[in-house]
Amino acid sequence: MDEYMNRALELAKEAADEGEVPVGAVIVQRKTGRIVGEGRNMRENAKNALAHAEIMAIDMACRTLGGWRLPDCAMYVTLEPCPMCCGAIINSRIDQVIFGAYDLKSGSAASVQKMFDLPYNYRPELIGGVMEQECADLLSEFFRKLRERGKKYKKIQK
Repeated sequence: MDEYMNRALELAKEAADEGEVPVGAVIVQRKTGRIVGEGRNMRENAKNALAHAEIMAIDMACRTLGGWRLPDCAMYVTLEPCPMCCGAIINSRIDQVIFGAYDLKSGSAASVQKMFDLPYNYRPELIGGVMEQECADLLSEFFRKLRERGKKYKKIQK
Protein backbone atom coordinates (compact mmCIF):
# COMPACT_ATOMS: atom_id res chain seq x y z
CA MET A 1 0.00 0.00 0.00
CA ASP A 2 2.78 2.45 0.91
CA GLU A 3 4.48 1.87 -2.46
CA TYR A 4 1.49 3.26 -4.36
CA MET A 5 0.85 6.10 -1.93
CA ASN A 6 4.53 7.04 -2.20
CA ARG A 7 4.11 7.25 -5.98
CA ALA A 8 1.02 9.43 -5.49
CA LEU A 9 3.11 11.67 -3.20
CA GLU A 10 5.81 11.94 -5.89
CA LEU A 11 3.15 13.09 -8.35
CA ALA A 12 1.83 15.58 -5.79
CA LYS A 13 5.33 17.00 -5.36
CA GLU A 14 5.60 17.39 -9.14
CA ALA A 15 2.34 19.35 -9.05
CA ALA A 16 3.67 21.58 -6.27
CA ASP A 17 6.86 22.22 -8.26
CA GLU A 18 4.63 23.49 -11.08
CA GLY A 19 2.69 25.79 -8.75
CA GLU A 20 -0.29 23.49 -8.48
CA VAL A 21 -2.00 22.34 -5.29
CA PRO A 22 -0.05 19.16 -4.49
CA VAL A 23 -2.43 16.29 -5.11
CA GLY A 24 -1.38 13.06 -6.81
CA ALA A 25 -3.33 9.94 -7.74
CA VAL A 26 -2.41 6.44 -8.91
CA ILE A 27 -4.71 3.69 -10.18
CA VAL A 28 -3.53 0.12 -9.72
CA GLN A 29 -4.90 -3.19 -11.00
CA ARG A 30 -5.39 -5.06 -7.76
CA LYS A 31 -4.57 -8.58 -9.01
CA THR A 32 -1.38 -7.68 -10.89
CA GLY A 33 -0.21 -4.63 -8.94
CA ARG A 34 0.35 -2.81 -12.24
CA ILE A 35 -0.10 0.95 -12.30
CA VAL A 36 -2.55 1.69 -15.13
CA GLY A 37 -3.18 5.39 -14.47
CA GLU A 38 -1.48 8.34 -12.86
CA GLY A 39 -2.44 11.94 -12.43
CA ARG A 40 -1.56 15.10 -10.61
CA ASN A 41 -3.42 18.32 -10.10
CA MET A 42 -3.08 20.49 -13.23
CA ARG A 43 -5.95 22.98 -12.92
CA GLU A 44 -3.87 26.16 -12.92
CA ASN A 45 -1.56 25.31 -15.81
CA ALA A 46 -4.24 23.60 -17.90
CA LYS A 47 -6.72 26.37 -17.00
CA ASN A 48 -9.30 23.63 -16.63
CA ALA A 49 -11.54 22.99 -13.62
CA LEU A 50 -11.65 19.29 -14.51
CA ALA A 51 -7.87 18.76 -14.26
CA HIS A 52 -7.91 17.14 -10.81
CA ALA A 53 -5.41 14.37 -10.08
CA GLU A 54 -8.15 11.75 -9.81
CA ILE A 55 -9.75 12.70 -13.14
CA MET A 56 -6.37 12.65 -14.89
CA ALA A 57 -5.60 9.20 -13.43
CA ILE A 58 -9.03 7.84 -14.40
CA ASP A 59 -8.59 9.15 -17.95
CA MET A 60 -5.20 7.46 -18.29
CA ALA A 61 -6.46 4.18 -16.77
CA CYS A 62 -9.44 4.10 -19.17
CA ARG A 63 -7.10 4.63 -22.12
CA THR A 64 -4.66 2.00 -20.82
CA LEU A 65 -7.34 -0.62 -20.21
CA GLY A 66 -9.48 0.27 -23.23
CA GLY A 67 -12.79 0.96 -21.52
CA TRP A 68 -14.67 3.24 -19.17
CA ARG A 69 -15.10 0.63 -16.45
CA LEU A 70 -12.13 0.09 -14.12
CA PRO A 71 -13.02 -3.14 -12.31
CA ASP A 72 -10.49 -4.71 -9.98
CA CYS A 73 -8.72 -1.35 -9.66
CA ALA A 74 -7.75 0.68 -6.63
CA MET A 75 -7.09 4.41 -6.54
CA TYR A 76 -4.46 5.86 -4.22
CA VAL A 77 -4.80 9.62 -3.80
CA THR A 78 -3.03 12.00 -1.45
CA LEU A 79 -6.15 14.03 -0.58
CA GLU A 80 -9.72 12.95 0.07
CA PRO A 81 -11.67 13.30 -3.20
CA CYS A 82 -14.03 16.20 -3.87
CA PRO A 83 -17.65 15.69 -5.07
CA MET A 84 -16.68 15.76 -8.76
CA CYS A 85 -13.95 13.17 -8.28
CA CYS A 86 -16.18 10.96 -6.11
CA GLY A 87 -18.72 10.99 -8.94
CA ALA A 88 -16.04 10.02 -11.47
CA ILE A 89 -14.86 7.22 -9.18
CA ILE A 90 -18.41 5.88 -8.86
CA ASN A 91 -19.00 6.13 -12.61
CA SER A 92 -15.73 4.38 -13.49
CA ARG A 93 -16.50 1.50 -11.11
CA ILE A 94 -13.20 1.69 -9.23
CA ASP A 95 -13.33 -0.98 -6.49
CA GLN A 96 -11.30 0.69 -3.78
CA VAL A 97 -10.24 4.24 -2.88
CA ILE A 98 -7.31 4.77 -0.52
CA PHE A 99 -6.58 8.38 0.43
CA GLY A 100 -4.08 10.16 2.63
CA ALA A 101 -5.16 13.50 4.09
CA TYR A 102 -8.75 14.29 5.01
CA ASP A 103 -10.21 17.43 3.39
CA LEU A 104 -12.46 19.14 5.91
CA LYS A 105 -13.50 21.81 3.37
CA SER A 106 -14.54 19.79 0.33
CA GLY A 107 -13.80 16.13 1.00
CA SER A 108 -16.79 14.15 -0.14
CA ALA A 109 -15.78 10.59 0.69
CA ALA A 110 -15.62 10.95 4.48
CA SER A 111 -15.50 14.57 5.70
CA VAL A 112 -18.07 17.06 4.39
CA GLN A 113 -20.27 14.29 3.05
CA LYS A 114 -20.02 10.56 2.43
CA MET A 115 -20.90 10.10 -1.23
CA PHE A 116 -19.86 6.45 -1.28
CA ASP A 117 -22.50 5.72 1.38
CA LEU A 118 -25.32 7.15 -0.73
CA PRO A 119 -27.56 4.75 -2.65
CA TYR A 120 -25.77 5.01 -6.00
CA ASN A 121 -25.58 1.94 -8.20
CA TYR A 122 -21.93 1.41 -7.28
CA ARG A 123 -20.02 1.86 -4.01
CA PRO A 124 -16.25 1.54 -3.74
CA GLU A 125 -14.52 0.43 -0.56
CA LEU A 126 -12.94 3.40 1.22
CA ILE A 127 -9.77 3.56 3.31
CA GLY A 128 -8.74 6.97 4.65
CA GLY A 129 -5.72 8.29 6.50
CA VAL A 130 -3.02 6.21 4.77
CA MET A 131 0.27 8.11 5.17
CA GLU A 132 -1.97 10.93 6.35
CA GLN A 133 0.77 13.00 8.00
CA GLU A 134 3.05 12.97 4.95
CA CYS A 135 0.16 13.96 2.67
CA ALA A 136 -1.10 16.68 5.01
CA ASP A 137 2.41 18.08 5.56
CA LEU A 138 2.94 18.46 1.80
CA LEU A 139 -0.29 20.43 1.49
CA SER A 140 0.44 22.57 4.56
CA GLU A 141 3.92 23.43 3.32
CA PHE A 142 2.60 24.37 -0.12
CA PHE A 143 -0.03 26.74 1.30
CA ARG A 144 2.44 28.21 3.82
CA LYS A 145 4.83 29.09 0.97
CA LEU A 146 1.94 30.47 -1.07
CA ARG A 147 0.93 32.78 1.78
CA GLU A 148 4.54 33.95 2.21
CA ARG A 149 4.82 34.74 -1.51
CA GLY A 150 1.54 36.64 -1.30
CA LYS A 151 2.88 38.77 1.56
CA LYS A 152 6.08 39.53 -0.35
CA TYR A 153 4.08 40.48 -3.44
CA LYS A 154 1.90 42.87 -1.45
CA LYS A 155 4.99 44.56 0.03
CA ILE A 156 6.46 45.10 -3.43
CA GLN A 157 3.24 46.73 -4.68
CA LYS A 158 3.12 49.28 -1.84
